[in-house]
Amino acid sequence: MKRTAPIALGAALLLGVTACGSAGDGDEDTVEIGMSVSTLNNPFFVQLRDGAEAKADELGVELTVTDAQNDASQQFDQVQNFVSQNVDAIVINPVDSDAAATAVTAATNANIPVIAADRTVNGAELAQTVASDNVEGGRLAADELAELIGGEGQVAVLQGVPGTSASRDRGQGFTEGIAEHDGIEVVAEQPADFDRAKGLDVMTNILQSNPDITGVFAENDEMALGAIEALGDRAGTDVQVVGFDGTPDGFTAIEEGTLAATAAQQPALLGADAVESAVAAADGETIDASQDVPVQIVTADNVGDFKEE
Repeated sequence: MKRTAPIALGAALLLGVTACGSAGDGDEDTVEIGMSVSTLNNPFFVQLRDGAEAKADELGVELTVTDAQNDASQQFDQVQNFVSQNVDAIVINPVDSDAAATAVTAATNANIPVIAADRTVNGAELAQTVASDNVEGGRLAADELAELIGGEGQVAVLQGVPGTSASRDRGQGFTEGIAEHDGIEVVAEQPADFDRAKGLDVMTNILQSNPDITGVFAENDEMALGAIEALGDRAGTDVQVVGFDGTPDGFTAIEEGTLAATAAQQPALLGADAVESAVAAADGETIDASQDVPVQIVTADNVGDFKEE
């Protein structure tokens, strides 16, 4: 196990949120893990962090969590700081799946295993990617939306952050799924960066050009909630909205009848599994290159089961 004295944290790392201590300040037998989350201004990733922290506490390891604030350059600095501290393993939830490759390569060159959580990293060697099957989730969302609107009509798609594997894979799955329904036309596809406020703005603009849409697929619940705000009393009545993630706010909207369904991930489990794999990799264990966490469609019929978990 690698151990060195701590160094001063860079400005980017100081913006982070620390849990279970700080990397480098534990005893010689404590496994130290650095974790860079794309943004903590999103309930999904807050749950991912919480799951990681809980698993770190359970395993007795030292976890430092930083918030990249959706800034790829800031995330690069955070990972570089973890490398400089010689942590035992790194968990990264990349802002950009391509841009993260340089920092991940620096870590692997320093013999520090890297686990990608929720989104993969393109063009770099990873110990493991822990993620939901986003392509399958997109297909499930397409089938659910098609059923909700009776297999015909115009639909709009709110895309996530360009360059992220989650947006690409969810979009791919939805496109493949909706193509099986000849009566449905996708009339608009625009990015809203997984953000609720941007979802509101983008949906408002889409409605100006496409007032007759009957369905909306948003690649996360935050954008879906923004779309619902733009739709007003049309949401859940003549326009059906399907989201992705399964956040608490999303579940509440399902109960209220404004969000028809969501493809629910298990973010806390994603975070917990990523930390568990990071510890195993740090100990030199052989782990699978990928680990899937199941996705399930949540509607008014079963939302109570998920809220109890």
